Amino acid sequence: MEDRIVEFVNGLRAAGVRISLAESADAFRATEHIGIIDRGMFRAALRATLVKDSVDVPTFERLFPLYFGSGGPPMFDPNQELSSDDINKLKDAVRDLLGDDDRLQQLLRYLLEGANPTREEMERLANQAGVPLARHPYQQQWLTRRMLRQLGLDEEFQELMAQLFQKLEQMGMSREAMQRLAQIAEENLQRLEEQFEQYVGMQIAQNAAKQPRERQTFRGPDLMNRSFSSLNEREIAELRNQIRRLASRLRSRAALRQRRGKRGALDSKRTIRANLRHASIPIELKHRRRHLKPKLVLICDISTSVRAVVEFMLRLVYELQDQIHSARSFVFIDDIRDVSAEFAQHRPEIAVQKVLDDNPPGYYNTNLGYALTHFCKEHLGTVDHRTTVIILGDGRNNYASPRLDSFQEIKKRARKVVWFNPENRRQWGTGDSDMLVYEPLCDSVHIVGKLAELAEAIDHLFESR
Repeated sequence: MEDRIVEFVNGLRAAGVRISLAESADAFRATEHIGIIDRGMFRAALRATLVKDSVDVPTFERLFPLYFGSGGPPMFDPNQELSSDDINKLKDAVRDLLGDDDRLQQLLRYLLEGANPTREEMERLANQAGVPLARHPYQQQWLTRRMLRQLGLDEEFQELMAQLFQKLEQMGMSREAMQRLAQIAEENLQRLEEQFEQYVGMQIAQNAAKQPRERQTFRGPDLMNRSFSSLNEREIAELRNQIRRLASRLRSRAALRQRRGKRGALDSKRTIRANLRHASIPIELKHRRRHLKPKLVLICDISTSVRAVVEFMLRLVYELQDQIHSARSFVFIDDIRDVSAEFAQHRPEIAVQKVLDDNPPGYYNTNLGYALTHFCKEHLGTVDHRTTVIILGDGRNNYASPRLDSFQEIKKRARKVVWFNPENRRQWGTGDSDMLVYEPLCDSVHIVGKLAELAEAIDHLFESR
């Protein structure tokens, strides 16, 4: 059971749930006191020790039965319902119809004789269906159906079942017995599907937990390395499911950097002053204080061309709030709005959706220059010498003035100005793009056309300061 709990913790972590080593130890201690006999108490103990955030509860509830389930309901045995004479007729009819077809005979054993698949049979079918390569929960139902097809459950099998019942009728089986046999076969099919589905779900969870951890450059799943503009709605939804998991990795890296860099260089002046009472013998060493947590101001273009990137960027940044000193967020199309209050009141995924719903996209009216000017008039006080200003947009102004004077005014007050641009560099300076005149004024520019690129750009914000 200890090994299974370790696997479960790894599965939760792989699904994006933050679980520390201390919380894992708490789960083991709780299990020692409560035991595993009472399944409800065991489940409650694990949830209380491993889940800190209510948004992680659905993930816990999805994975718990996969790791601690019974393998699905057992197959129903028709020998309890049919007479011995009917059972013999069934065996004779199956033998006459199938001959030496082992695959279909195995399927009928499950459905009509109540035989449960063995672990070896499950593994064989799973390998044939490609389950060992699966990594995502949405593949579970599709792979379950594929395993059933590998077993022989297809349209041809349905025709075979019709022939079987026709033959049983010719052999003299009563209509009542055939109806009961059909009900048993349908019930066993549902039970078999549940057994396969739970097996596939657990394999997917274990596969995800075993993925190599060397993906520290965020080159993970294929969708992360595809351009936002090429993704369909289903693929974007899948990326949304990965955001918290990605944020967890970013958070761990940022926290590690902070621990390594908490102590700055030796501060000789403070050391001398602090040790005057020790005759200037440096018994107490003083170090320069380092402000490692970034202070951010986000200025985001939410026009149609950049909208998808903004959603993921805001989600990632606000999932990392515990590693950020403070964050203020502004969005614009032709004018700028402060949306920081939404993120103070709601969880990131809810706040982002509310911001996007309240600010529908426009066409051909993007005006970054005007938004920067308005920012300088109304919100420049949010920027100081510790602030990193992040501008997310494609640098297109609809042929209006880029207002470089406003941009430079922001830069004078900020610690640094960083630009995230989802467009390919070859498109800069074409049409109404002013990116080539903004670029020299920035401390750094990152191309963020893919989620992997966006994650790396955000990761740079937490590098040693």
